[in-house]
Amino acid sequence: MLPAVPTSTTEAVTGADAAADPATSARRRRAPSADRASGPRRETLLAWGFLAPSIAVFALFLLYPLGRTVYLSMHGNDIIGRPSRFVGLSHFQEMFSAEFGKVLVVTALFTLGVVIPGAIGALAVVLLLESQVRAQRFFRSAFALPFAFSVASASVIFAVFYNPASGVLNGLLHQLGLGQVAWLTSTDMALISICLTTVWMNLGYGVLILAAGVGSIPREVNEAALLDGAAGVRRAWWITVPLLGPQLFFLVVISTINALQGFGQIHILTQGGPVGSTTTLVYSIYQLAFAHGTSDFGRASAQALVLLLMVLICTAVQFGVIERKVHYS
Repeated sequence: MLPAVPTSTTEAVTGADAAADPATSARRRRAPSADRASGPRRETLLAWGFLAPSIAVFALFLLYPLGRTVYLSMHGNDIIGRPSRFVGLSHFQEMFSAEFGKVLVVTALFTLGVVIPGAIGALAVVLLLESQVRAQRFFRSAFALPFAFSVASASVIFAVFYNPASGVLNGLLHQLGLGQVAWLTSTDMALISICLTTVWMNLGYGVLILAAGVGSIPREVNEAALLDGAAGVRRAWWITVPLLGPQLFFLVVISTINALQGFGQIHILTQGGPVGSTTTLVYSIYQLAFAHGTSDFGRASAQALVLLLMVLICTAVQFGVIERKVHYS
């Protein structure tokens, strides 16, 4: 039988190379598989390259402070706040006291007094504004205006309102023939006054969130409800409020986290008083770490970890309980 004749010059050269150098032929056969293996490797390195800046920022501003807080919570401090000795969990054991229990109770009352009235008030304002009201845009902007105020500005404004001698609120009560109220110096009224201030400051944000939710409700849904005879309060309760579930849930979660971290209005208006009636967990951390030159960073760090745990628990409970009743369209 005659040998096969190459059909082209390339095949002839390839055949000659293979016959002359078997190792070269083997490397050429392995080249495609090596390219396929290096492809995913290059993509992985490229992905880590894009993620590296975010990971660095995350580690620098979150992981390191958290690790440092855990470290400080297990150490005592010298007079200028430097860790001096290992104390283990003693700072956490000191929290099982009536004084710290009062701080937790005040924190819980402040959170409830801000989140619930804030959500209900924002919802009521939005439902009223979405009805046939003249100058709707003006009122919507007016109710959203508090969101533009800083915590310090709003607190100073309410300090003038709460002034026992020349305050606006006591002046109105005097005109109505009612007695004066010690808004910020009474243990019964101080926390309520702080809650009212915080609700007013957060009202604009809640109005913006819920107004955006109302604007996203399909017009066909409202028209169908009107054809079925649902109008006014019935339509708001059975149609609008259920469809605002995602926005209300988001507002409750964010308001809870912000309330647990509230500090500025307490520091400006009452400084935790009177008699600790407005000392929340955040303000207690401030008093231990920075107020009066104490520099007790160990106890403050332990309380900061408790605050972190409270935020995580509240968020987990809200996602586990409230979110199940939210209907996403």
